Amino acid sequence: MESFDFAVIGGGIAGASAAYELAAHGSVVLLETEDTCGYHTTGRSAAIFTEAYEHDAVRLLTLASRSFLQEPPDGFAEVPILSPMAVLVIGRDDQKERVAEEIAAARTLVPSVEQLDGPQAENECPVLREGYVAAAMWEPDSRAIDVDALHQGFLRGVRERGGLIKTSSPVSGLVASNGSWTVTAGDQKLNVSAVVNAAGAWASEVGAMAGASSIDLVPHRRTAFTFAAPVELDTTALPMVVDVDEDFYFKPEGPQFLASLAEETPMPPHDVRHEEVDVALAIERIEAATTLQIRHVGTAWAGLRTFAVDRLPVVGEDPAASGFFWLAGQGGFGIMTSPAMARAIAGLVVERSLPPDLLELGVTAKALSPQRLLG
Repeated sequence: MESFDFAVIGGGIAGASAAYELAAHGSVVLLETEDTCGYHTTGRSAAIFTEAYEHDAVRLLTLASRSFLQEPPDGFAEVPILSPMAVLVIGRDDQKERVAEEIAAARTLVPSVEQLDGPQAENECPVLREGYVAAAMWEPDSRAIDVDALHQGFLRGVRERGGLIKTSSPVSGLVASNGSWTVTAGDQKLNVSAVVNAAGAWASEVGAMAGASSIDLVPHRRTAFTFAAPVELDTTALPMVVDVDEDFYFKPEGPQFLASLAEETPMPPHDVRHEEVDVALAIERIEAATTLQIRHVGTAWAGLRTFAVDRLPVVGEDPAASGFFWLAGQGGFGIMTSPAMARAIAGLVVERSLPPDLLELGVTAKALSPQRLLG
C-alpha cells in the first residue's frame, strides 16, 4: 500500500491548486476520476477576474489572489494568466437601484469602480442598444483569465514539487483508522494522513463516503455558447457585459463572443449538457440589449457550479471526521480565488490556521468552516 501525507480528491482547479500548495509541505497524491484533469467544470469555465463580484469572504479571497495571478512564480506558466478586460454591469431603468447597490458594496474594497449613465455605458460598449441602459457599474481593473494556463500551471507545479497525479482513479472507499485514512482509488489502496475533498459537484457524495457531516452542496447547470462578432467590429477593447440581475452576459473572445444565460438550474452531479432553450433565451435577451444579431451559434456547452446554501465556499476540517477537509462550494468564483483558497486549505491542513496575510485581510476560518452550515 502506497503512503502519502495528503490525498486530494478532484483534479479541477480546486484540487490542482490545493495539491500544488500541499506539495510544498509533504508528499501528495491527486486523484481524478476522469482520464484527464479538469474535464468537468474547470474545463468548461469562461473565467473573469473581478474584485467587484460576489461578497464577504469571496471578495477577500479574490483580492488575495490577484498578486499570484498577475505575477505567478517563475516558470509557472508560459503565457500571462491575466489579460486586460474591463467589466460593465448594466441595468435598465427598472434596475437602477440594483446597480447602485452593487456599486456601494463594491466600493468598500474596490475603489476603482465607477458609476456610468446610459450614454457613458454605450461609449464603453458601442454594441449596446441606444437607450437600453439607464445605469452601469464600470470595473476597469478586472481581467480575463487564461483558465487552461492557470490549471496546467498548478498541475505542472504538483509534479515539479514531487507530487503524484493519478487519473482514471475514482475514489470508492474512505476509511479512517488510527489517525490515518485508507483511500480506495481505482484498483489501488492508499494510506494517507489527511484527505482534501475537492470533488466539485460530487463533493457531497465524497463526504458521505467518508462518514463526514452532511453538507448541503447543490450543483447548478450554467450554459455557455459562442457566436461570431460582426466582421466590421473591433472586439479587442470591448468589455465583458453583465446584466445586474445576471440574466445574461457576453464577452469578447478574439473575433467572436462568448455568451451565457447565466442561469442556475439545480440538478444532481453528472456530465451535464446544455439545453437549447437556454441558448435561445440568452440570444433573445442579448439581442434586446444590443444591436448584435445572432444568426448562428458556434459551439454550446454547460457546466456545473456548486453552491452551499449561503453561497460561500466550504473550506476546513469536518467536525465529524478528523483529518477529512472540505474544499468545495466554489460556485462561479473558484478559478479567480484558487490561489488564495489553495493557501487557505494548505494552512488549515498543515498549520491548523489560515495564512497570516489572509487573516490580516479579514478572512476567518470560521467564515469558511463547514461547521457554520451545521447549526
